[in-house]
Amino acid sequence: MKIGDRVRFLSDVGGGVIKGFQNKNKIVLVEDEDGFQVPVLASEVVVISTDDYNIAKVDTLGRNQQATKPDTRQAVPQKEAISSPMPDEDEEMDLADVNITYKPKPEERANGDKLSVYLAFVPVEPKEFSTSAFECYIINDCNYFVNYVYLSKENSAFTLRRSGEIAPNTKVFIEEIDRTMLNDLERVAVQLIAYKQDKPFLLKTPVSVELKIDSKKFFKYHAFGESIFFDDPTLEFSIVKDDVPEQTYTFNPKDIQVAMTEKGDIGNKWQDVAKVSKKSNVREIIEVDLHAGELLSTTAGMSAGDIKEYQLNVFRKTMNEHLKHKGQKIVFIHGKGEGALRSAILSELKRKYPACPYQDASFQQYGFGATMVTIR
Repeated sequence: MKIGDRVRFLSDVGGGVIKGFQNKNKIVLVEDEDGFQVPVLASEVVVISTDDYNIAKVDTLGRNQQATKPDTRQAVPQKEAISSPMPDEDEEMDLADVNITYKPKPEERANGDKLSVYLAFVPVEPKEFSTSAFECYIINDCNYFVNYVYLSKENSAFTLRRSGEIAPNTKVFIEEIDRTMLNDLERVAVQLIAYKQDKPFLLKTPVSVELKIDSKKFFKYHAFGESIFFDDPTLEFSIVKDDVPEQTYTFNPKDIQVAMTEKGDIGNKWQDVAKVSKKSNVREIIEVDLHAGELLSTTAGMSAGDIKEYQLNVFRKTMNEHLKHKGQKIVFIHGKGEGALRSAILSELKRKYPACPYQDASFQQYGFGATMVTIR
């Protein structure tokens, strides 16, 4: 056998052209019709045609036939010919142990030429979420190769955590982090340079984005949502989407002033800031986290009844603010616990807001600990 020979597989359908040998010629790299090189034991293929004009051909009667045209090609020196390698009878070979150097060209997908890259965190043990560590990935969701630099920030200085290249439409594992490392990731930065190999491409602007990661989300199961990139719930952050880099959020002084004014309406003892995610479109879902740790700066001196009454006041205030917004959906995150707060909310809905239907919120996103209300 030699490079250029066409072979057929003995134990499988198909075949191709020999492109090379490995492992002392015991492995043959056969390129199929799709251009992929398949490693096969030399004993599992048979030569069906060759391009060597120096080999005499035999007719059906067994008579040697010489080529009718004179051979003008230079003969291949005998030392370059590669004899058919046959493994020893006592030697067994496992293709999984063979180091394959061939890498197929990445496949491009339709509508994938806009740069989209994400940072994702996935729990290692989703069923043991409260104690699980997390795996960090960078996802390249486009047809470009991406060189990345992943950094963490402390004060004004950055520390390199990982750098490398990601092939198109793939993801790369960055690191595994446990809960003691979360404080180191409150400020991270990702820098990207995108390009294509072996073909012309449209130039992409280099990306440099700083992200603020709320470490509290790693303790809330409902903060991890469904992902098209992973089977398990995932916490994802956009670095760049459809060529548009993520913008770091900056606080508006007027918003802070309004929040401080609302705080004074309740009193100085408690913090009256319900962490509500409001979208510009009133029809999008509003989330209200009723956990005491999210609503109160401290629960010192408060009984369980005081805390629950405060949570219900936030629930009532939110409902009253949106009663005129017909069709608005509000998710109240109350947690599973013993179910006391959930029962109190359902009782309030039946008595004070009977026109508003309610149901359990998405289990995939919130688990058992949330109720979604629709304003009617």
